[in-house]
Amino acid sequence: MSALDLAGIWTGYNKGEPVLKGVDVRVDEGEIVSIVGPNGAGKTTLLRMICGLLPVWRGDLEIWGRPMHDEPSYRRAGRGVALVPEGARIFVDLSVRENLAMGAYLRKDKDGIGQDYEVVYSLFPQLKDRLDVKAGGLSGGQRQMLAIGRGLMSHARLLLLDEPSLGLAPLLVDEVFHTLLTIREMGTTLLLVEQNAVKALEVAERAYVLSEGNVVAGGSTKDLAQDRTIADSYFGM
Repeated sequence: MSALDLAGIWTGYNKGEPVLKGVDVRVDEGEIVSIVGPNGAGKTTLLRMICGLLPVWRGDLEIWGRPMHDEPSYRRAGRGVALVPEGARIFVDLSVRENLAMGAYLRKDKDGIGQDYEVVYSLFPQLKDRLDVKAGGLSGGQRQMLAIGRGLMSHARLLLLDEPSLGLAPLLVDEVFHTLLTIREMGTTLLLVEQNAVKALEVAERAYVLSEGNVVAGGSTKDLAQDRTIADSYFGM
């Protein structure tokens, strides 16, 4: 079953020039799919459109088989879509505990919320040791862990991640990507926007290359990595 289907998507900002120009993307249930490409390609715009922060000007968007292109962001969140934004964007004046609670704001299932807290603590033990610390006092790596944990607290079925390795030391990058694989093994589908194309291809089954608002290539990560033209132009390989 497809978690996400985009067909012929056009969107942009304030009805100006389009940023995405007829984009087709499919993410199947249980996959990690990566979106790679240069700065300004439209990668963040794509994620913002999927979660409802930008409108669909033209085209079709389905989430778990249901047309959602005219639905507001809270309804998409209700369908299990959560965004981990670029730069973490945590609430720095709130505690770690309060930030995690914000991720569950739409939920009413107290038992399920309690179980998801334990899932987050198992993935990120450092957060459990800092529950009452203000998030502004966390390191860069801990902030990224908190942002991912907050996304998981929504009980996301489709987790959108925007540059999760941005600004992190290499060892922390490896830790974050290992955690993403664990999250996928737990049953969550992931759509990953990432500048670090090599790491993105390592964890994903499939990938799309976005350039100037168009998908210029797509397929299995193995096939894309072996395409010399694509690899040289977009992956730095």
